[in-house]
Amino acid sequence: MMKRKNPCLLWLILFIMAISPLFAQKDNIQKKNVVIVLDASGSMRSNMRGTRTRKMEAAKNALKQVLKTVPPDTHIGLLVFSGKNIKDHWIFPLGPRNDQRLNKAIDMIEPGGGTPLGAYMKIGAERLLLERKKQMGYGNFRLLIVTDGEAQDKKLVNLFTPRILSRGIIMDVIGVDMAQNHTLAKKVHSYRKANNPESLKKAIAEVFAEVSDTGTHSVSQDAFEILKPIPDEVVNGMLKSLINTPNDSLDNMKQPRKIP
Repeated sequence: MMKRKNPCLLWLILFIMAISPLFAQKDNIQKKNVVIVLDASGSMRSNMRGTRTRKMEAAKNALKQVLKTVPPDTHIGLLVFSGKNIKDHWIFPLGPRNDQRLNKAIDMIEPGGGTPLGAYMKIGAERLLLERKKQMGYGNFRLLIVTDGEAQDKKLVNLFTPRILSRGIIMDVIGVDMAQNHTLAKKVHSYRKANNPESLKKAIAEVFAEVSDTGTHSVSQDAFEILKPIPDEVVNGMLKSLINTPNDSLDNMKQPRKIP
């Protein structure tokens, strides 16, 4: 007896075929997007252990060296918290790389106040969600956190971390010369220690290497033949992921929790 075709598989194929011309014509919706949340709290003034290099200087040098190698199809946003001379925390708004503007913005960062990491995770993630809406869900979206300490707003970190992850945003964290792993280490997609300037540069470079290795989706004219062998339960899971991946604000939940 011939097995009846899964209607979900047919729906998925039709969906892919319908959107493929749009993706072929609009390369701008396939962009990779990385928002860097950089800790400029007062502790970033201290030297990295065993060196005469301040944590902030190591971070600034590493960012400038790595970011100049980022491919043009990767958009970068640099979000800084607690910098004492920062008027706009978006020192480089998410968009195409501009080395002159980016380096000038990085050079002006000076460590200042506390560590409101949770609040800035939310700001960075919300910007990525907005960009994903513009790109119709297409592309790659990452939040890279570079910090040397635990957050003062831990409740917000605990609140927003699962919400960010549930929206399909990849989270990478680099712990700068920390005595022990950051509490986010076991909650995010990747965690890297950086105990000296060279390892900090390497950690940032590794994250962006992963971004570059992430290919964009492509659709074949033989979509049906390619997808036909896929088991029904896998197809159903793919559809569920397409339909249910939330793209709304981090504040919008079925049972919202009060933010302190």
